[in-house]
Amino acid sequence: MLLFYAILIVALDFYVFFALRGSSIPFAKKIWFGWLWWGYSIMLLIGLFTALRSDFPFAYRSGIVITFIITTMCKFSYGLVLVTGDIRRGGVWISRFLFPKKEKETPSPQLIGDKQRHVITRSDFLLKSGLVVASLPFFGLSWGVISGAYDYRIRRQKLYLPNLPQTFHGMTIAQISDVHSGSFYNKKAVSGGIELLMGEKPDMIFFTGDLVNHLASEMWDYQDLFSKLKADLGVFSVLGNHDYGDYHFGYGDSPEKHRNLKNLVGTHKVMGWDLLRNENRKVKVDNETISIVGVENWGTRNFSNRGNIQKALLGTEEEAVKLLLSHDPSHWREQVLDTDVDAMFAGHTHGMQFGVRSEHFQWSPVQYIYKEWAGLYSEGNKQLYVNAGFGFLGYPGRVGILPEITIFELQKGSV
Repeated sequence: MLLFYAILIVALDFYVFFALRGSSIPFAKKIWFGWLWWGYSIMLLIGLFTALRSDFPFAYRSGIVITFIITTMCKFSYGLVLVTGDIRRGGVWISRFLFPKKEKETPSPQLIGDKQRHVITRSDFLLKSGLVVASLPFFGLSWGVISGAYDYRIRRQKLYLPNLPQTFHGMTIAQISDVHSGSFYNKKAVSGGIELLMGEKPDMIFFTGDLVNHLASEMWDYQDLFSKLKADLGVFSVLGNHDYGDYHFGYGDSPEKHRNLKNLVGTHKVMGWDLLRNENRKVKVDNETISIVGVENWGTRNFSNRGNIQKALLGTEEEAVKLLLSHDPSHWREQVLDTDVDAMFAGHTHGMQFGVRSEHFQWSPVQYIYKEWAGLYSEGNKQLYVNAGFGFLGYPGRVGILPEITIFELQKGSV
Protein backbone atom coordinates (compact mmCIF):
# COMPACT_ATOMS: atom_id res chain seq x y z
CA MET A 1 0.00 0.00 0.00
CA LEU A 2 2.86 2.37 0.75
CA LEU A 3 4.30 1.73 -2.71
CA PHE A 4 0.88 2.26 -4.30
CA TYR A 5 0.40 5.59 -2.52
CA ALA A 6 3.94 6.63 -3.39
CA ILE A 7 3.24 6.07 -7.11
CA LEU A 8 0.06 8.16 -6.88
CA ILE A 9 1.92 10.97 -5.12
CA VAL A 10 4.72 10.96 -7.70
CA ALA A 11 2.14 11.10 -10.51
CA LEU A 12 0.47 14.06 -8.81
CA ASP A 13 3.89 15.70 -8.42
CA PHE A 14 4.58 15.43 -12.15
CA TYR A 15 1.15 16.78 -13.04
CA VAL A 16 1.39 19.84 -10.80
CA PHE A 17 5.08 20.51 -11.49
CA PHE A 18 4.78 20.64 -15.28
CA ALA A 19 1.61 22.70 -15.05
CA LEU A 20 3.56 25.27 -13.04
CA ARG A 21 6.45 25.08 -15.50
CA GLY A 22 4.08 25.89 -18.34
CA SER A 23 2.51 28.85 -16.57
CA SER A 24 3.54 32.48 -16.62
CA ILE A 25 4.60 32.32 -12.96
CA PRO A 26 8.23 33.55 -13.08
CA PHE A 27 9.81 31.46 -10.29
CA ALA A 28 8.33 28.20 -11.66
CA LYS A 29 10.65 28.42 -14.67
CA LYS A 30 13.82 28.75 -12.59
CA ILE A 31 16.27 25.84 -12.35
CA TRP A 32 16.38 26.11 -8.57
CA PHE A 33 12.60 25.59 -8.44
CA GLY A 34 12.94 22.16 -10.08
CA TRP A 35 15.70 21.12 -7.71
CA LEU A 36 13.72 22.36 -4.70
CA TRP A 37 10.48 20.69 -5.84
CA TRP A 38 11.90 17.25 -6.52
CA GLY A 39 14.41 17.33 -3.68
CA TYR A 40 11.65 18.08 -1.19
CA SER A 41 9.31 15.44 -2.64
CA ILE A 42 11.94 12.70 -2.66
CA MET A 43 13.11 13.47 0.88
CA LEU A 44 9.52 13.52 2.11
CA LEU A 45 8.76 10.11 0.59
CA ILE A 46 11.93 8.65 2.09
CA GLY A 47 11.00 10.18 5.44
CA LEU A 48 7.50 8.70 5.23
CA PHE A 49 8.76 5.19 4.51
CA THR A 50 11.24 5.54 7.37
CA ALA A 51 8.64 6.91 9.80
CA LEU A 52 6.14 4.15 9.15
CA ARG A 53 8.61 1.27 9.15
CA SER A 54 10.95 2.16 12.00
CA ASP A 55 11.05 2.64 15.75
CA PHE A 56 12.34 6.22 15.57
CA PRO A 57 11.05 8.61 18.27
CA PHE A 58 7.38 9.50 17.97
CA ALA A 59 8.10 13.22 17.58
CA TYR A 60 10.11 12.50 14.41
CA ARG A 61 7.55 10.08 12.97
CA SER A 62 4.64 12.38 13.79
CA GLY A 63 6.39 15.39 12.25
CA ILE A 64 7.04 13.50 9.01
CA VAL A 65 3.47 12.21 8.78
CA ILE A 66 1.87 15.61 9.36
CA THR A 67 4.24 17.25 6.87
CA PHE A 68 3.36 14.59 4.32
CA ILE A 69 -0.40 15.00 4.92
CA ILE A 70 -0.32 18.79 4.63
CA THR A 71 1.91 18.70 1.53
CA THR A 72 -0.26 16.10 -0.19
CA MET A 73 -3.47 17.97 0.58
CA CYS A 74 -2.01 21.20 -0.81
CA LYS A 75 -0.90 19.48 -4.02
CA PHE A 76 -4.19 17.63 -4.32
CA SER A 77 -6.15 20.88 -3.95
CA TYR A 78 -4.00 22.49 -6.63
CA GLY A 79 -4.44 19.41 -8.81
CA LEU A 80 -8.23 19.80 -8.63
CA VAL A 81 -7.91 23.36 -9.94
CA LEU A 82 -5.67 22.14 -12.76
CA VAL A 83 -8.12 19.40 -13.69
CA THR A 84 -10.86 22.04 -13.87
CA GLY A 85 -8.73 24.05 -16.26
CA ASP A 86 -7.91 21.00 -18.40
CA ILE A 87 -11.58 20.04 -18.60
CA ARG A 88 -12.45 23.59 -19.67
CA ARG A 89 -9.77 23.60 -22.36
CA GLY A 90 -10.86 20.17 -23.56
CA GLY A 91 -14.44 21.37 -23.81
CA VAL A 92 -13.36 24.44 -25.77
CA TRP A 93 -11.27 22.31 -28.15
CA ILE A 94 -14.15 19.88 -28.78
CA SER A 95 -16.57 22.77 -29.28
CA ARG A 96 -14.30 24.44 -31.83
CA PHE A 97 -13.66 21.14 -33.62
CA LEU A 98 -17.38 20.34 -33.93
CA PHE A 99 -18.57 23.89 -34.53
CA PRO A 100 -15.79 25.83 -36.24
CA LYS A 101 -16.25 29.58 -36.49
CA LYS A 102 -15.19 31.85 -39.32
CA GLU A 103 -11.91 33.56 -38.69
CA LYS A 104 -12.20 37.17 -37.65
CA GLU A 105 -9.94 39.94 -38.80
CA THR A 106 -6.71 39.81 -36.78
CA PRO A 107 -6.04 42.94 -34.72
CA SER A 108 -2.78 44.76 -35.19
CA PRO A 109 0.25 43.48 -33.18
CA GLN A 110 0.32 46.74 -31.26
CA LEU A 111 -3.30 46.27 -30.14
CA ILE A 112 -2.60 42.69 -29.09
CA GLY A 113 0.35 43.86 -27.03
CA ASP A 114 -1.76 46.51 -25.31
CA LYS A 115 -4.42 43.95 -24.39
CA GLN A 116 -1.89 41.46 -23.12
CA ARG A 117 -0.60 44.03 -20.69
CA HIS A 118 -4.05 44.32 -19.10
CA VAL A 119 -5.71 40.93 -19.60
CA ILE A 120 -4.83 37.61 -17.95
CA THR A 121 -5.80 34.43 -19.79
CA ARG A 122 -8.23 31.98 -18.22
CA SER A 123 -5.48 29.35 -17.99
CA ASP A 124 -3.12 31.66 -16.14
CA PHE A 125 -5.94 32.81 -13.89
CA LEU A 126 -6.66 29.20 -12.89
CA LEU A 127 -2.98 28.45 -12.33
CA LYS A 128 -2.44 31.49 -10.16
CA SER A 129 -5.72 31.25 -8.26
CA GLY A 130 -4.88 27.58 -7.70
CA LEU A 131 -1.96 28.70 -5.53
CA VAL A 132 -4.44 30.41 -3.23
CA VAL A 133 -6.66 27.31 -3.13
CA ALA A 134 -3.63 25.08 -2.46
CA SER A 135 -2.62 27.22 0.51
CA LEU A 136 -5.94 26.66 2.30
CA PRO A 137 -5.17 23.06 3.44
CA PHE A 138 -1.80 24.25 4.72
CA PHE A 139 -3.33 26.87 6.98
CA GLY A 140 -6.33 24.70 7.93
CA LEU A 141 -4.36 21.57 8.83
CA SER A 142 -1.66 23.58 10.57
CA TRP A 143 -4.31 25.31 12.66
CA GLY A 144 -5.77 21.88 13.47
CA VAL A 145 -2.44 20.92 15.04
CA ILE A 146 -1.93 24.22 16.87
CA SER A 147 -5.48 24.67 18.13
CA GLY A 148 -7.61 21.57 17.58
CA ALA A 149 -5.64 18.66 19.03
CA TYR A 150 -6.41 19.47 22.68
CA ASP A 151 -9.47 21.68 22.32
CA TYR A 152 -11.65 19.43 24.47
CA ARG A 153 -15.38 19.99 24.18
CA ILE A 154 -18.21 18.68 26.35
CA ARG A 155 -21.21 17.38 24.44
CA ARG A 156 -24.35 16.87 26.49
CA GLN A 157 -26.85 14.19 25.58
CA LYS A 158 -30.05 13.08 27.27
CA LEU A 159 -30.46 9.32 27.07
CA TYR A 160 -34.08 8.17 27.27
CA LEU A 161 -34.61 4.60 28.50
CA PRO A 162 -38.22 3.38 28.93
CA ASN A 163 -37.32 0.70 31.48
CA LEU A 164 -34.88 2.77 33.51
CA PRO A 165 -35.33 2.21 37.26
CA GLN A 166 -36.56 5.40 38.90
CA THR A 167 -33.51 5.56 41.16
CA PHE A 168 -31.25 6.10 38.13
CA HIS A 169 -33.38 8.88 36.63
CA GLY A 170 -31.26 12.04 36.35
CA MET A 171 -27.92 10.32 36.95
CA THR A 172 -25.02 11.19 34.66
CA ILE A 173 -22.48 9.12 32.73
CA ALA A 174 -19.31 10.54 31.21
CA GLN A 175 -17.83 8.84 28.17
CA ILE A 176 -14.41 9.22 26.60
CA SER A 177 -12.88 7.06 23.92
CA ASP A 178 -9.74 6.61 21.84
CA VAL A 179 -7.16 8.20 24.11
CA HIS A 180 -4.22 6.99 21.97
CA SER A 181 -1.74 8.07 24.61
CA GLY A 182 1.21 7.29 22.33
CA SER A 183 0.24 10.30 20.22
CA PHE A 184 0.18 12.88 23.01
CA TYR A 185 2.91 15.52 23.18
CA ASN A 186 1.42 18.00 25.69
CA LYS A 187 0.81 16.54 29.14
CA LYS A 188 -0.48 19.81 30.56
CA ALA A 189 -3.16 20.03 27.87
CA VAL A 190 -4.25 16.44 28.54
CA SER A 191 -4.49 17.26 32.22
CA GLY A 192 -6.84 20.09 31.32
CA GLY A 193 -9.13 17.63 29.57
CA ILE A 194 -9.19 15.35 32.62
CA GLU A 195 -10.02 18.29 34.88
CA LEU A 196 -12.78 19.37 32.51
CA LEU A 197 -14.37 15.92 32.74
CA MET A 198 -14.06 15.67 36.51
CA GLY A 199 -15.61 19.09 36.88
CA GLU A 200 -18.86 17.51 35.65
CA LYS A 201 -18.88 15.11 38.66
CA PRO A 202 -20.42 12.19 36.74
CA ASP A 203 -21.97 9.24 38.59
CA MET A 204 -20.27 6.77 36.22
CA ILE A 205 -17.52 6.96 33.61
CA PHE A 206 -17.22 4.85 30.46
CA PHE A 207 -14.05 4.41 28.41
CA THR A 208 -14.66 2.70 25.08
CA GLY A 209 -11.26 1.51 23.93
CA ASP A 210 -7.91 2.37 22.31
CA LEU A 211 -5.97 3.51 25.35
CA VAL A 212 -2.69 3.27 23.38
CA ASN A 213 -1.47 3.14 19.80
CA HIS A 214 0.67 0.02 20.11
CA LEU A 215 2.40 -0.53 23.44
CA ALA A 216 1.34 -0.50 27.08
CA SER A 217 4.44 1.57 27.85
CA GLU A 218 2.84 4.54 26.06
CA MET A 219 0.72 5.06 29.19
CA TRP A 220 3.68 5.39 31.56
CA ASP A 221 3.74 9.18 31.36
CA TYR A 222 -0.07 9.55 31.50
CA GLN A 223 -1.18 6.86 33.91
CA ASP A 224 -1.14 9.30 36.84
CA LEU A 225 -3.44 11.71 34.98
CA PHE A 226 -6.06 9.16 33.97
CA SER A 227 -6.00 7.66 37.46
CA LYS A 228 -7.79 10.86 38.52
CA LEU A 229 -10.93 9.70 36.69
CA LYS A 230 -13.17 8.62 39.55
CA ALA A 231 -16.94 8.18 39.89
CA ASP A 232 -19.16 7.00 42.75
CA LEU A 233 -20.68 4.16 40.71
CA GLY A 234 -17.45 3.16 38.99
CA VAL A 235 -15.24 3.67 35.93
CA PHE A 236 -15.83 0.96 33.32
CA SER A 237 -13.63 0.31 30.30
CA VAL A 238 -13.13 -1.98 27.30
CA LEU A 239 -10.31 -2.63 24.85
CA GLY A 240 -10.09 -1.30 21.31
CA ASN A 241 -8.40 -2.66 18.19
CA HIS A 242 -5.14 -0.81 18.93
CA ASP A 243 -4.86 -2.14 22.47
CA TYR A 244 -3.95 -5.71 21.50
CA GLY A 245 -0.61 -4.82 19.89
CA ASP A 246 -1.54 -6.27 16.49
CA TYR A 247 -0.07 -3.31 14.61
CA HIS A 248 3.28 -3.64 16.36
CA PHE A 249 3.75 -7.37 16.97
CA GLY A 250 1.63 -8.70 14.09
CA TYR A 251 -1.63 -10.64 14.21
CA GLY A 252 -0.01 -13.88 15.34
CA ASP A 253 0.57 -14.75 18.98
CA SER A 254 3.94 -14.27 20.67
CA PRO A 255 5.29 -14.02 24.24
CA GLU A 256 6.08 -10.32 23.74
CA LYS A 257 2.58 -9.56 22.49
CA HIS A 258 1.00 -11.50 25.35
CA ARG A 259 3.19 -9.65 27.88
CA ASN A 260 2.27 -6.29 26.37
CA LEU A 261 -1.46 -7.02 26.63
CA LYS A 262 -1.02 -8.24 30.21
CA ASN A 263 0.73 -4.97 31.06
CA LEU A 264 -2.06 -2.95 29.46
CA VAL A 265 -4.73 -4.86 31.37
CA GLY A 266 -2.69 -4.16 34.50
CA THR A 267 -2.68 -0.45 33.66
CA HIS A 268 -6.50 -0.38 33.68
CA LYS A 269 -6.42 -2.04 37.10
CA VAL A 270 -3.81 0.34 38.51
CA MET A 271 -5.87 3.33 37.36
CA GLY A 272 -8.91 1.91 39.12
CA TRP A 273 -10.83 1.16 35.93
CA ASP A 274 -13.03 -1.94 35.78
CA LEU A 275 -12.00 -3.53 32.48
CA LEU A 276 -14.83 -5.62 30.99
CA ARG A 277 -13.69 -8.44 28.72
CA ASN A 278 -16.86 -10.13 27.48
CA GLU A 279 -18.48 -9.77 30.89
CA ASN A 280 -20.88 -7.55 32.82
CA ARG A 281 -21.33 -5.79 36.13
CA LYS A 282 -24.48 -4.93 38.05
CA VAL A 283 -24.66 -1.37 39.35
CA LYS A 284 -26.95 -1.15 42.35
CA VAL A 285 -28.56 1.95 43.84
CA ASP A 286 -31.26 1.69 46.54
CA ASN A 287 -32.01 -1.95 45.70
CA GLU A 288 -32.47 -1.22 41.99
CA THR A 289 -29.92 -2.32 39.40
CA ILE A 290 -28.84 -1.86 35.82
CA SER A 291 -26.23 -3.90 33.92
CA ILE A 292 -23.03 -2.50 32.45
CA VAL A 293 -21.84 -4.89 29.72
CA GLY A 294 -18.45 -4.79 28.02
CA VAL A 295 -17.07 -6.76 25.09
CA GLU A 296 -13.63 -7.07 23.62
CA ASN A 297 -13.08 -5.51 20.21
CA TRP A 298 -15.50 -6.62 17.50
CA GLY A 299 -15.74 -4.94 14.15
CA THR A 300 -15.95 -5.27 10.41
CA ARG A 301 -13.35 -4.13 7.84
CA ASN A 302 -10.65 -6.68 8.67
CA PHE A 303 -10.29 -5.72 12.34
CA SER A 304 -9.65 -8.68 14.61
CA ASN A 305 -12.78 -9.84 16.40
CA ARG A 306 -12.41 -10.97 19.99
CA GLY A 307 -15.79 -9.82 21.26
CA ASN A 308 -18.45 -12.29 22.37
CA ILE A 309 -21.72 -10.48 22.99
CA GLN A 310 -23.62 -13.59 24.10
CA LYS A 311 -21.00 -14.45 26.69
CA ALA A 312 -20.95 -10.84 27.90
CA LEU A 313 -24.73 -10.86 28.42
CA LEU A 314 -24.84 -14.03 30.51
CA GLY A 315 -26.64 -13.34 33.78
CA THR A 316 -28.31 -10.13 32.63
CA GLU A 317 -31.56 -11.73 31.46
CA GLU A 318 -33.64 -10.23 34.28
CA GLU A 319 -32.08 -6.77 34.23
CA ALA A 320 -34.35 -3.86 33.26
CA VAL A 321 -31.61 -1.92 31.45
CA LYS A 322 -28.42 -3.08 29.74
CA LEU A 323 -25.78 -0.56 28.70
CA LEU A 324 -23.07 -1.96 26.40
CA LEU A 325 -19.50 -0.73 25.91
CA SER A 326 -18.13 -1.86 22.53
CA HIS A 327 -15.34 -0.03 20.76
CA ASP A 328 -16.39 -0.31 17.10
CA PRO A 329 -19.79 1.15 16.10
CA SER A 330 -20.19 -1.38 13.28
CA HIS A 331 -20.82 -3.97 16.01
CA TRP A 332 -24.19 -2.36 16.74
CA ARG A 333 -25.76 -3.04 13.36
CA GLU A 334 -24.03 -6.39 12.82
CA GLN A 335 -24.87 -8.04 16.15
CA VAL A 336 -26.11 -5.81 18.94
CA LEU A 337 -29.47 -4.91 17.37
CA ASP A 338 -30.38 -8.59 17.61
CA THR A 339 -29.96 -8.55 21.41
CA ASP A 340 -31.92 -6.89 24.20
CA VAL A 341 -29.21 -4.27 24.82
CA ASP A 342 -30.84 -0.88 25.37
CA ALA A 343 -27.93 1.39 24.49
CA MET A 344 -24.42 0.89 23.16
CA PHE A 345 -21.48 3.26 23.63
CA ALA A 346 -18.67 3.23 21.03
CA GLY A 347 -15.79 5.23 19.58
CA HIS A 348 -13.20 4.13 17.01
CA THR A 349 -13.96 6.52 14.12
CA HIS A 350 -12.45 9.73 15.60
CA GLY A 351 -14.84 11.50 13.23
CA MET A 352 -11.75 11.15 11.01
CA GLN A 353 -10.48 14.19 13.01
CA PHE A 354 -11.74 16.28 10.10
CA GLY A 355 -15.14 17.62 9.16
CA VAL A 356 -17.96 19.88 10.25
CA ARG A 357 -19.99 19.37 13.41
CA SER A 358 -22.66 21.64 14.83
CA GLU A 359 -25.84 21.12 16.82
CA HIS A 360 -27.99 20.31 13.79
CA PHE A 361 -25.50 19.29 11.11
CA GLN A 362 -22.40 17.16 10.84
CA TRP A 363 -20.25 15.89 7.99
CA SER A 364 -16.98 14.04 7.72
CA PRO A 365 -15.41 11.83 5.02
CA VAL A 366 -15.62 8.97 7.52
CA GLN A 367 -19.39 8.80 7.02
CA TYR A 368 -18.73 7.13 3.67
CA ILE A 369 -17.03 4.31 5.57
CA TYR A 370 -19.14 4.08 8.73
CA LYS A 371 -22.89 4.65 8.66
CA GLU A 372 -22.82 5.50 12.37
CA TRP A 373 -19.74 7.63 13.03
CA ALA A 374 -20.51 10.37 15.61
CA GLY A 375 -23.40 11.21 17.89
CA LEU A 376 -26.65 9.43 18.78
CA TYR A 377 -28.40 6.89 16.55
CA SER A 378 -31.53 4.86 17.22
CA GLU A 379 -33.68 2.08 15.84
CA GLY A 380 -36.87 1.54 17.77
CA ASN A 381 -35.97 1.62 21.46
CA LYS A 382 -32.34 0.63 20.81
CA GLN A 383 -29.70 3.34 20.76
CA LEU A 384 -26.05 3.84 19.86
CA TYR A 385 -23.78 6.72 20.76
CA VAL A 386 -20.45 7.15 18.95
CA ASN A 387 -17.91 9.34 20.73
CA ALA A 388 -15.55 11.22 18.38
CA GLY A 389 -12.54 10.50 20.59
CA PHE A 390 -10.40 12.14 23.25
CA GLY A 391 -7.05 11.79 21.47
CA PHE A 392 -5.75 11.56 17.92
CA LEU A 393 -3.87 9.18 15.68
CA GLY A 394 -1.68 9.77 12.63
CA TYR A 395 -2.51 13.42 11.99
CA PRO A 396 -1.68 15.12 15.33
CA GLY A 397 -4.57 17.54 15.19
CA ARG A 398 -8.27 18.02 14.57
CA VAL A 399 -10.16 20.23 12.16
CA GLY A 400 -13.87 20.72 12.88
CA ILE A 401 -14.27 17.42 14.74
CA LEU A 402 -12.85 18.36 18.13
CA PRO A 403 -11.85 16.00 20.97
CA GLU A 404 -14.99 14.97 22.83
CA ILE A 405 -16.12 14.38 26.39
CA THR A 406 -19.74 13.22 26.38
CA ILE A 407 -22.00 13.74 29.38
CA PHE A 408 -25.18 11.65 29.35
CA GLU A 409 -28.16 12.37 31.57
CA LEU A 410 -30.26 9.25 32.08
CA GLN A 411 -33.98 9.83 31.66
CA LYS A 412 -36.82 7.41 32.30
CA GLY A 413 -39.09 7.51 29.26
CA SER A 414 -39.08 7.53 25.46
CA VAL A 415 -37.79 10.15 23.05
